[in-house]
Amino acid sequence: MEKVRSTKLKFKGEKIKKRKREYGDEEPSAGKRADEDEDPETWVLPENPAEIRGPTFIIHPSDPSPISVNFDSTRNKIILSSLNKDSSSDSDAPPLLDRTPTEVAQVWVITRVAGSPTINLRTGTGEGKFLSCDKHGIVSAFREARGPEEEWTPVLLPDGMVAFMNVYENYLSVDEVAGGSLQLRGDSEEVGFRERFWVKIQNKYKKEAHEEKKKREGGSELTVIDETSTNHMHQAWGAGRSVVSKEDKRELKRARKEGRLAEALLDRRAKLKSDRFC
Repeated sequence: MEKVRSTKLKFKGEKIKKRKREYGDEEPSAGKRADEDEDPETWVLPENPAEIRGPTFIIHPSDPSPISVNFDSTRNKIILSSLNKDSSSDSDAPPLLDRTPTEVAQVWVITRVAGSPTINLRTGTGEGKFLSCDKHGIVSAFREARGPEEEWTPVLLPDGMVAFMNVYENYLSVDEVAGGSLQLRGDSEEVGFRERFWVKIQNKYKKEAHEEKKKREGGSELTVIDETSTNHMHQAWGAGRSVVSKEDKRELKRARKEGRLAEALLDRRAKLKSDRFC
């Protein structure tokens, strides 16, 4: 019998409810990372700045309603949208850290050059515009090319929240303007409540960063090996006798010969100099 497919519309990255582990099910192996059991597209919190990459959901715990940083591709404008707009009351809304994006406008795509502490935030909808901040602190997303003003340094805070520092060493913040509306600014010199954001990434990108870290650590271990000792160990046997090719032997002979000639020349010069003063 053909399996009936669910007609429920799901946003990419939505958490998949798993059945509870029953008696006799295999327990996870000891030492295994907890996020390895998660679905690759589950939205999780980063544990270090290097994990902030790929599709990203940025929210701020504003009062009375938390907001998400959105991009309106129709108006080419950044919008700070209430996350409780679809709830009848704040009490009906799910906990803030359980929220996941429900529309593409809420997703930013974060890229970085390998090894660089800075990131670029590109809109996930429209033609892909970069989040930018000029020297006056004006934040926008209308540039299609990246430059210094499109670079941000994520700073992971002790409580797990993230602050974004721009090229002018100021921080991204939520600012209240005339009429009570909210907008992003980039001229805060210190990190306070307005400069702190919750950032959620997809689990597969967190695991990707973890794998890259392991590879880097493995490569750094190789660099501390004593190359001379290693080469000698792999190219010698017996009493440490070195094995060299015929070409190497000729080079060694020539070097020794030139060395003896140089020594004889220096001795000759020293003798002539001493005879001169006698």
